[in-house]
Amino acid sequence: MNTVVSNEPRIQDVRITSDEIIAHLADGRVISVPLAWSWRLSDATPAQRAKWRLIGDGQGVHWPEIDEDLSVEGMLHGVPAHRPKSKEMKHHKARHRVAAIKPSQLAPKNSIHPRKTNANKRMR
Repeated sequence: MNTVVSNEPRIQDVRITSDEIIAHLADGRVISVPLAWSWRLSDATPAQRAKWRLIGDGQGVHWPEIDEDLSVEGMLHGVPAHRPKSKEMKHHKARHRVAAIKPSQLAPKNSIHPRKTNANKRMR
């Protein structure tokens, strides 16, 4: 009978505090890294941080609402996620800002705002 036992570290559970990302491993170890290592998790709400799933057999953790992935190897070897440069950040913010606009806030495609027309200025 052959039994394959993996010696690779696997995450079983994750907890995030106001300062740390704490991972409980299958072999009984508990590791933590500063929350600041993940700018997406740092910027996320507690509700978003609570919605995670394991990647594979525990090789990592994925937070779908904020599109963040952390690997057990990255946590063990000290690999923080750096915030993107300003050009990438502007694109990221713009994408999320557009998604937050309600359809009722948008003007119809062919409408003209009355205060912005030259005709209204002449009529006054």
